[in-house]
Amino acid sequence: MSDPQDSTRFVLIGTSHPGNIGAAARAMKVMGFSDMVLVAPRFADVLTQADALAMASGATDVLARARIVPTLADALDGVTYACATAMTPRDFGPPTCAPRELFAELGLGTHRVAFVFGSERFGMSNDDVYRCHVCLSIPTLPEYGSLNLAQAVQLLAYDWRQALGGFPVQPRTVDARRADDAAVQGLLDHWRQTLVNVGFFDPAVPRKLVPRLRQLLNRAQLTDEEVHILRGVARAVDKARR
Repeated sequence: MSDPQDSTRFVLIGTSHPGNIGAAARAMKVMGFSDMVLVAPRFADVLTQADALAMASGATDVLARARIVPTLADALDGVTYACATAMTPRDFGPPTCAPRELFAELGLGTHRVAFVFGSERFGMSNDDVYRCHVCLSIPTLPEYGSLNLAQAVQLLAYDWRQALGGFPVQPRTVDARRADDAAVQGLLDHWRQTLVNVGFFDPAVPRKLVPRLRQLLNRAQLTDEEVHILRGVARAVDKARR
């Protein structure tokens, strides 16, 4: 069985705006895909145009390895399952499916899959749609289903990547060290004395305030830094009342 990442191709037919090709390359790369094929784009040098390179933004390697071919038949060479993307209903053609439902059923690693996108202005021709095994319909607001080309590429690339297992989420912050029992108790003792000082807490009539505060602090699962902040607040309150 082939690697799904190496067996996924994105085919753009008759694309007119170089920026859309660059943005599509970026959408592919961020989801781990790199096989782009252009069918008769408007500009023969589109892959090296400034707008394409600028919109690729770090995915210029996808543009560098992209291929330009004259027909969809050439683009689908080696593909065993082609997915059209077309918003306009057809009287005849392949079945229409929502991406996630289809991807959940599509045998992973058993097909060389291609996602086929039409031109910005005209979409896919009937003949191109008929050549595909399925027509994908991205669920959108019925009254307005118009998607930018790169947006459509991003949505399908994301859903397909999730079907393949997705990528683990990388932490963007360092896990702070949890405050230990001694630190939490020290904070509680500090606040208890501060509350006495400001007249909020009467030790003679405790009304279970301290144990309730302790439960609150336990639920908060404070970090060392948060304990430091709260003790600083207590010191500021004491200073202000002097």
